[in-house]
Amino acid sequence: MLDIVRNVPVQTMPLRSWNLSTVNDFFSEFDRLWNEVTASVSSPLRTGTYPYDLYETEDSLVLEMAVPGLRKDDLEVRLEGNQLSIRGTYPEASNGERRYWVRGLPRGHFVQSLSLPASVEVDKIQATITDGLLRLTLPKVEQARVKRIAISSA
Repeated sequence: MLDIVRNVPVQTMPLRSWNLSTVNDFFSEFDRLWNEVTASVSSPLRTGTYPYDLYETEDSLVLEMAVPGLRKDDLEVRLEGNQLSIRGTYPEASNGERRYWVRGLPRGHFVQSLSLPASVEVDKIQATITDGLLRLTLPKVEQARVKRIAISSA
């Protein structure tokens, strides 16, 4: 009698050398590995992942944040002290018979928080959303504005 055996080549894991001479090295390596493992299964909705620009003009701070597909009713903007928080909700997928190969579209709730570099006048903040771009214009308080000082000769 003849037995047929399938020869399956053994896949070896690449050897990696780790320099874990300090506790910080250990934790940073753990974070890197954890991010690699969870990258394919984690939700794209993590705090602090939405692209935004924060810049300053002479009189205001301006925040522009990409929120594709959202309307003004899907967003909430709060300012507490100098902490700005933007909350939003992307619609959940319908409960159909879906078998995903890749899930890259944002779903569910998100929060983006940041500290403003200057104090602003809360009552004069303007917020607009156009074509998936949220724009906040935050006028600086008088004390935070740049003042030019004249120099006189003696």
